[in-house]
Amino acid sequence: MNGYLKKIRVYALCILAGIFALLILQKYAKLAFSKLPEPKVSSPLVQRGSIVDKNGKPLAVLANFYHVGVTPSAIKDPASFVNLFAKELDMTSEELTSIITNARSSSFVYIKKKIDQSTYEILKDITDKNGLISAVRFDRIPGRIYPENNLASQVIGYMGNDGTGLAGIEYTMQNTLSPPVNPNAPIEVQGKNVYLTLDANLQFRLEKIANEALQSTQAASLMLVAAEAKTGEILSYISLPSTNLNEYSNANSDEKKDRPAAESYEPGSVFKIFSIASFFDSGAIDDDDIFLCDGIYEKKMLSGERIKITCLDHHGWITARDALKFSCNDALAQMSEKIESEQFLTRIRSFGFGSKTGIELPSETAGSVRNTSDRLWSARSKPTIAIGQEISVSALQMIQAATAIANGGYPVQLTLIKKITSAGGVEEYIHAPVYKNQIIKEKTAKYILSCMETVAKSGTGSRANLGDISIGVKTGTAQMADPKTGGYSKIDFVSNCIAIFPVEDPEIILYIVIEKAKGETYAGRIVAPVIAQASSVIIDHLGMSRGGAASLAHSGLISIPADEAIKIGDTVPNFIGLPKRSLLQLLNNKEFKLKINGDGWVSSQTPEAGTPFTQDTEIELFLE
Repeated sequence: MNGYLKKIRVYALCILAGIFALLILQKYAKLAFSKLPEPKVSSPLVQRGSIVDKNGKPLAVLANFYHVGVTPSAIKDPASFVNLFAKELDMTSEELTSIITNARSSSFVYIKKKIDQSTYEILKDITDKNGLISAVRFDRIPGRIYPENNLASQVIGYMGNDGTGLAGIEYTMQNTLSPPVNPNAPIEVQGKNVYLTLDANLQFRLEKIANEALQSTQAASLMLVAAEAKTGEILSYISLPSTNLNEYSNANSDEKKDRPAAESYEPGSVFKIFSIASFFDSGAIDDDDIFLCDGIYEKKMLSGERIKITCLDHHGWITARDALKFSCNDALAQMSEKIESEQFLTRIRSFGFGSKTGIELPSETAGSVRNTSDRLWSARSKPTIAIGQEISVSALQMIQAATAIANGGYPVQLTLIKKITSAGGVEEYIHAPVYKNQIIKEKTAKYILSCMETVAKSGTGSRANLGDISIGVKTGTAQMADPKTGGYSKIDFVSNCIAIFPVEDPEIILYIVIEKAKGETYAGRIVAPVIAQASSVIIDHLGMSRGGAASLAHSGLISIPADEAIKIGDTVPNFIGLPKRSLLQLLNNKEFKLKINGDGWVSSQTPEAGTPFTQDTEIELFLE
């Protein structure tokens, strides 16, 4: 040993050990005196704002959902696991067993996605009590609950599982409802609440009328839009068929389609009010000018082109007022001769046709207004446009254009947003009417309103007349394009009607479109009555004064009896007349599914009282 441990080797070893110790001390000192790194924080949690109606009724609210997953290898007794979880997951034992068995080689598999909070709490309790924490995992995801199901579904839209709006207001107001944030900001971000201009209670009542009309006419689709004439605020917005927003992923394209904004079509005779407004305002015609209708408009041009437009009848000598009253094609075609094509098209575009309205909805169409330089422009284009053909419009454009007639020539911007508030309720935006430049004289607007009132009293729109409150209407029935032939269909029609009331001081504009009705298609017969029904509901809902309205004296004292428990036996009980608050006790029952539509008291139910319960019984109640 003494021979091995020579001095030089000992010195070398000591030097190396010293160097190593110095390196350790240097590293330690560097760590000791350097600034500690900032702790890594997770991205901030964004609390998405709610969508509510103008009165604050919730239409889309934030909710927690969960994906349920398992680690198959951690499940020691699959049969016992399936017995515990299958029923609560609303799955059969065979379905759950198959998922677990097929995933035995996987480290993780989801067994159910997007369960609600109440189901999560039940499953979490089962997991904890049975020592399955290592086998079961719950992943929380942002979600939405749409309390009113189908109500105004195309307006409200839908939020996907990633927290991004996919349609409607959920899409267009994404950054307001869920503001983009710096991922490094260690805070919780609150989205804004969006108040729509819609009145949910009115929407519910009009949707009921619209659904009845859709069924009675056996039509393919229906649109109904009601707006405040002076503010441009949309009170009701209906597009049928629609979808339950809580089951949006199961809906088809027809149910998701926002027809009033995205669909363009030829309006037919309803368009005549804008044509005559253009003729009258330009001085091309006067209110006492007369035109001879012999049942057909025929003209041969110098180019050799022949124009032939038929009329529904032989109306004889008539004025512009009569032409609207009887919806005379012949007279409108003659009037179109008195105005230059470019001037006519300019005036049509000033109403907003050929341009998007700019409402807060995605996928809005601009429709189509031809130019004289277009390849398809011909000698018959001007008289044909005058009667509502060779032009495509949207329902929203028709409402927008009608605001000019209702407001003395000044169109008002349409909107679906009443106000926006912070999470704490502070108002950050309140809608104020936005009027555009005057496009027709006040005299012209009043004249057209007067003519529309004549149509309601004794013309093609007489079935829309209310009697106790003045209303102006114009109906129209137009053949739809046939994509197979490239021409017009012989069986498919657009039946539509526009209404403005009261005539002396317009407050409401109402427009309805029924497409592809079976059997009767004439708008005066199938659409005008719906206008009368819907208008009456709007008038009563808004408390507008009506002629001959009864008054009733009341002490002001109301006795409200205590709610009685609803007894559930072997058959469906009678819910008619029960208030909504009495139904709340049934929401958590496990015997049947309950669907509540509207507010107030139960007016109808399906299935009927006395129907025996089955395993899959679903009770739907309609409240007013």
